[in-house]
Amino acid sequence: MRSTHHRLRSLGTVAALTLLGGSLGLSSAAAAQVSPLPIGPGQTFVGQVNGVTIGAVVKVGCFGPVTPTSTGHPVAGQTVSVQLIAGNAPDKATVGYTGDSATHDLVGFGNPTSAAPATEIKAYGIGVEIPATLNLPCYGTGTIGFIPAPTSAGAQTATVDVTYVSIGLTPAG
Repeated sequence: MRSTHHRLRSLGTVAALTLLGGSLGLSSAAAAQVSPLPIGPGQTFVGQVNGVTIGAVVKVGCFGPVTPTSTGHPVAGQTVSVQLIAGNAPDKATVGYTGDSATHDLVGFGNPTSAAPATEIKAYGIGVEIPATLNLPCYGTGTIGFIPAPTSAGAQTATVDVTYVSIGLTPAG
């Protein structure tokens, strides 16, 4: 009986740490084993770019002369995701709220110079690849928005400030 009680208590601790890690934007082996939680109404969340909410970097392939108006394509393998907040949000995070009817989030990449199909996230903790067809700034800063959809009264977009970094040449002059 004691062994069963100890095992249940350990499982409860793992579950609590997994929730805490997810709410802080941290990853853990235990979090990877939890089934995805669908996005639904009345939930508070934060966006993540490449696994982080604060200090996010998007690598962009830029080759040739690079100027302040130069754009390039995001490097493959980069992701966006959302994390359910089960308590206080990480400091400096811009928190979103799904409102009365959201079942997914649409990701807005600031003001990319190319049209791409909407990037849609349907569950918490699942990374969705940033479309390689986007044209994003070669360097500088921007904002990526995580927009609850369908929208309703009280819905609020979460945002993540990003720094674009060229993996090609450095900025000219």
